[in-house]
Amino acid sequence: MPIDQLSYISATEAIALFKARSLSPVELMEATIAQAERVEPVVNALCHQFFDEALTQARAAEQRYAGKGEPPRPLEGIPLAIKEEEPVAGQPLTQGSLIYKDLIAEHSSAFAQRQLNSGAIVHARTTAPEFSCAGFTQSRIWGVTRNPWNPTFSPGGSSGGSAAALASGTTTLASGSDIGGSIRIPASFCGVVGFKPPYGRVPVEAPFNLDTFCHSGPLARTVADCALYENQIAGPDPSDITTLRPKLVLPTSFEAIRGMRIALSEDLGDWPVDPEVRANTLAVGEALREAGAIVDVVDLKIPQAEVSRAGAIHFRLIFGDWVAQAAEEHREIVTDYAAEFDRWANDAGGNSSLLEALTLEAKVYEPVGSLLESYDALICPTNGTRGLLADDDYVGHGISVDGRDLQWYFDGLLTTVFNVLSRCPVLNVPSGFADNGVPTGVQIAGRTYDDQTVFRIGAALEQVRPWMDTRARRPTLPS
Repeated sequence: MPIDQLSYISATEAIALFKARSLSPVELMEATIAQAERVEPVVNALCHQFFDEALTQARAAEQRYAGKGEPPRPLEGIPLAIKEEEPVAGQPLTQGSLIYKDLIAEHSSAFAQRQLNSGAIVHARTTAPEFSCAGFTQSRIWGVTRNPWNPTFSPGGSSGGSAAALASGTTTLASGSDIGGSIRIPASFCGVVGFKPPYGRVPVEAPFNLDTFCHSGPLARTVADCALYENQIAGPDPSDITTLRPKLVLPTSFEAIRGMRIALSEDLGDWPVDPEVRANTLAVGEALREAGAIVDVVDLKIPQAEVSRAGAIHFRLIFGDWVAQAAEEHREIVTDYAAEFDRWANDAGGNSSLLEALTLEAKVYEPVGSLLESYDALICPTNGTRGLLADDDYVGHGISVDGRDLQWYFDGLLTTVFNVLSRCPVLNVPSGFADNGVPTGVQIAGRTYDDQTVFRIGAALEQVRPWMDTRARRPTLPS
């Protein structure tokens, strides 16, 4: 298999080949490194690289599969890139900020440690915007990360480096975090799979584990890989009081969806959605009908203004307060977009109380909760816009989506609604491409804590509409 194809192999296929002794973890890691050396000058998704150490670990994994020493672990030998905001003992922890350019993590988070314990090999860390507070990925410390499908555009954010690395074949699995869509936004723009677990499913570092908007989760190129990865990171942990018991284990394969009832909303009622995104969302509905599901286009109304205000108040009181402190103390080196995020949260959130935020959040759930009594899941676009420009920080201006001018670019993304509805599991899967070459995606949102159903639907869609793998369309990057 050519190196550029081998670097796109799925984790599930790689593990099967490792066990059959027809592929070595060393060969896969060498192909992944070679791909990174070829495309990283354009994509810029890997801010730290540990290639020599990774090859040493790959040789050890090869020995495990050969029956020498301890048996292989669930993700033994699989290249894994962890988002740079996550603490891994002994590795940099800059938060994408010049403030922390020399900071080295003194411990590994529970989320990171589970990935290390799985046998996956962390060959790189992925870029994120400063403080992970943007829907695009650029920073003063790491520069601009670009979308492998069209480098003029951003891969999205804040887990943009993770999604871009998957799309460009420079990792097999990649981690993310999601406080306003930061897994799903880049997964959509890069044509990969990303899962926002329901609140409490995966451990999160304190104090943000107590923020109901905040989630850590997996990104991958296939639904099966995403499920395999999720099984390694989910479950209760003594470091996080919010984590759920018992651990949920997703199956290795999923039942057909024939007869399942699925609701589809093109725009959640009044959110701006570009025509190509809308058309691709409807095409997903048609594909699921081909798979045997009953798909109804529903008149669901989740007012954007209410979600935006609920999000602004929530961010101002918790996550935004952290960003604000850094912006105030280090304004000379903090990015303009981080300061803009602080201003937006204060302007849009005003002096409102936590009680008002909670009241709004409860109101947002009412129509969705009612809908999901009649339907097994809800599908809607992930991003309303066809793309965000890689070199733009969207300070001082917004974007236009479907002819509507939006003052705040984030209003062109339909993800925050499911951070408000944090107990709903949400899987982003690709839905097609816009005419600028940037992928589009849909969110499959399930009933509270019904993770298996969203994966079941995603797997069915992947079967009838296969997307990026070693045999399908992949980005064309320079040789």
